[in-house]
Amino acid sequence: MSVRDAVDRLDWPRIEAQLNEEGCAVLPGVLGEGLIAELLSARPDVIADLRKHFYERLVPTANHWNAVREIDHTYPDTLAEWMAQSGGAAVDATGDSAHSRLTRLRIDDYEPLRQYGERPNAFPLQLVALLNEPGNDFTGGEFVLTEQRPRMQSRPMVLPLRRGDVAVLAVAHRPHKGTKGYYRVSLKHAISRVRSGERVGIELLIDEATVA
Repeated sequence: MSVRDAVDRLDWPRIEAQLNEEGCAVLPGVLGEGLIAELLSARPDVIADLRKHFYERLVPTANHWNAVREIDHTYPDTLAEWMAQSGGAAVDATGDSAHSRLTRLRIDDYEPLRQYGERPNAFPLQLVALLNEPGNDFTGGEFVLTEQRPRMQSRPMVLPLRRGDVAVLAVAHRPHKGTKGYYRVSLKHAISRVRSGERVGIELLIDEATVA
């Protein structure tokens, strides 16, 4: 199955509703064996296709988030148009450049909580995927999100990813509708300590092409 077919068959009204409510959505079984093999070999064609086709499906959510936050910016319909308009690089909370990347975590490895900074009008959604099977290839290594809302304790969430699953999540901030209108909430993400085996995944910033 091509990337376009895999993306087009998803229930996008449900995904959009979940992103607006939770700031993340798990999409089970998006990546078949062929696409996983291409990602493991860091094939630029499949990576470009994922970014292109997910952008086109996620741009309505990105524009809705800007509208309710009263941000005067509209993302164009295609990734090619957006890349022609945008420039600069995202950075993480430490000030280092943020890059799309393949991750291989072995016993006792983990990813600490992190949050990418937003350059002006950066695309607000990103992708993560798991490329091998928890329980068989590794244990531990859960993908964790924390969300901080004003005047509230941080809310942790564990995304139940399996091999071939893709998750869409906010890069750094998103709007949340409260009783008095919309306000901004902050999200960070991490991967818990791997207890056995090797966990292989990929993280894709949609408007940044490098995979390290």
